Amino acid sequence: MMKFYGKAEETGQMILRAFQSGSVPSALAPLFIQSSQERYCACWSWLNQLLVALHGYSDARTYKGWQDVQRQVRKGEKAFNIFEPVRVTVQDETTNEERVIVIGYKTGPRFGLEQTDGEPLPGTEQIQQFIDSLPLLAVAQAWGIRVSTYSGKEGKAHGYFRTRGNEAEAIALGVENLSTWAHELVHAADHRLGNLTEKGQHWRSETVAELGGCILLHMLGRPTEADSGGAWNYIQHYAQANDLDPLNACVEVLNRTCQAVSLIMQTDGETSGTVNETVSNLV
Repeated sequence: MMKFYGKAEETGQMILRAFQSGSVPSALAPLFIQSSQERYCACWSWLNQLLVALHGYSDARTYKGWQDVQRQVRKGEKAFNIFEPVRVTVQDETTNEERVIVIGYKTGPRFGLEQTDGEPLPGTEQIQQFIDSLPLLAVAQAWGIRVSTYSGKEGKAHGYFRTRGNEAEAIALGVENLSTWAHELVHAADHRLGNLTEKGQHWRSETVAELGGCILLHMLGRPTEADSGGAWNYIQHYAQANDLDPLNACVEVLNRTCQAVSLIMQTDGETSGTVNETVSNLV
């Protein structure tokens, strides 16, 4: 059994008590990451932008498209596919005018920005600064996980954790929101421990990630960004959809949640070469 690192269990119990008493702040309004005008795939369909995000990239073009902006796809990088419309020209039987219609879709290869080297693109500096400022970014990097952003939209997922086979591959964020970042990082830790076996949006794995992210940010001294109110609403949604008591759902996965948080904090200490300062203050 993995040791709970930095009193993760005590922090988790504190949050559960706050949930139980109702003393949680209001949910934070998400600040969606918007595409700059220079972001090439911003004009693509939501589905194709989602495909870019799911592969862990912040933008995408064809091989030649990257060459046109003085960037080169690195040797050995593999393309991913997006949907491309199949168009044909037909003649209107009434007016005899020709018009172009879409009769289906095919796939076409694209490469992500993070698969290329070359000249920096205009408008990407602010997004890169946001990524570089993320707490515990070194943990994701140590696990070989790419971190990128995409253009977030109301009513859509705020972030994604993606695997390829059994390997963690990428985290993509659609909001400038540390609770979303922590949520996805806990998913990655849960996967690394071999505990993330559920498929899709399962109440158990989603509760682990949301509760774990809340615990993690409290441990880092970021209670506002932990957004306990938003976390509780998220957990309630999944629990009630499965006829579960939300608090009991949290208790059921608390051990698994604390294991994931412990792994993150332990890895953070290892990557820095010292005992994590936040953890040492909590012990």
